[in-house]
Amino acid sequence: MQILISILAYIVAVGVLVIAHEFGHFIVARRLGIKVLRFSVGFGKPVWTWHRKGDETEYVLSALPLGGYVKMADEREGEVATADLPRAFNRKSIPRRAAVVLAGPLFNFLFAILAYWIIFMHGIPDLKPVVGYVIPGLPAAAAGIRPGDTILSVAGDKTDTWSDVQEDLFREVLSGSAIAVQVKDASGTLRDASIPVHDPRSLTDPNQMLVGLGLTIEPPTSADISKLTPDGTALASGLKAGDRILTVDGKPLRYWQDMMGILRNSPGKTLSLVVEREGKRQDLNLKVGDENDNGVSIGRIGAYGPATPKSFYDGLAMEQRYNPLAALGQGFKRTAGMSWLTLLAGWNMLTGNVSPKSLSGPIDIAQYAGYAAQTGVASFLEFLAFVSISLGVLNLLPIPVLDGGHLLYFAAEAVKGSPLSERVEALGQRVGLVLLLLLMGFAVSNDLIRVFS
Repeated sequence: MQILISILAYIVAVGVLVIAHEFGHFIVARRLGIKVLRFSVGFGKPVWTWHRKGDETEYVLSALPLGGYVKMADEREGEVATADLPRAFNRKSIPRRAAVVLAGPLFNFLFAILAYWIIFMHGIPDLKPVVGYVIPGLPAAAAGIRPGDTILSVAGDKTDTWSDVQEDLFREVLSGSAIAVQVKDASGTLRDASIPVHDPRSLTDPNQMLVGLGLTIEPPTSADISKLTPDGTALASGLKAGDRILTVDGKPLRYWQDMMGILRNSPGKTLSLVVEREGKRQDLNLKVGDENDNGVSIGRIGAYGPATPKSFYDGLAMEQRYNPLAALGQGFKRTAGMSWLTLLAGWNMLTGNVSPKSLSGPIDIAQYAGYAAQTGVASFLEFLAFVSISLGVLNLLPIPVLDGGHLLYFAAEAVKGSPLSERVEALGQRVGLVLLLLLMGFAVSNDLIRVFS
């Protein structure tokens, strides 16, 4: 059932975002006097075609729901009737052609702004940025952050929710320098702290940033094992559900979060444990698994600690809701911030500062689409906004085949004084297609690794 929901949610998401993107190309082309022959959602064989009375454009739903396109009259792509030559795309000025190309990504950003506007008017559920527990020996503890502190700002940016905190922390982690934060303790005293960043790459592994910095949203829980995975090293080492870990390598252990910190920094090691089982103490040697990806090793044992009581989250629950004008401002702000963060993350991935494991493909996106759809309309809209921003940024990259590649051709044409030859453009298209296929292949391999692990 979950797979079916994910597939349907993915198809809806792709359809909505493709329509938004291609409508940008379509409407601007029509406004600038360019003849649009076809507006297609999907690629491949048409499964449904519609002609509106008095409209020269053919509207098509195609078999493969992986994108879409707008086909315009263009002498470089086929024969154009003599009467339509003044309306051919290739005969328009560079600024007009650039406007048509830019309109697609621009409409992706406009869609995100609209989605966030609706979300902020409806209200976004979130959690107050109160630190649950600080793992000893990790950067947050070294900075003097304590359990119960409320994070007021990160690098000068006000943080009202944990989502704000995580977005700002991620941006600052990419810089690789210490992160300036301001916190307020339970008594209301303000403090400035500086969280050191030693290894940005490992911190950008999926779900590793907060725990890598030593911050947890959850409160400290007892060092009891609640669940074991059948293929984990914990089960193979003799641990059982219900065991309470008392010491690790002779040092007392109070909380499960402390165990998480120890394991993270102990890949491949063997730890000496004392556990309490049915009222009796027992010595065990725990072999820690080594999860190594691109030089980043993280310890794993396949064990879970106690679940955090739901009442804890109820106490932190909050909602961000604004009037229509303020919500629109928040929509612009969130879209601009996420666009810059997406671009920054992509650049840092190329330079090796961001883990390539964080790159998602269609399988991962479909799973998130399914989860978001089941959570509610607001969550699905937020998911659509994020993916729309990613598509907008991706399409502006100067890679042939993408919109940014066309803009690159126009810039070369403006400098050269004449269009590039068809041979050069065709070569660029092939190179761009290969790059995109390699990127997609890598993203899909990441998805498959996540699914099967």
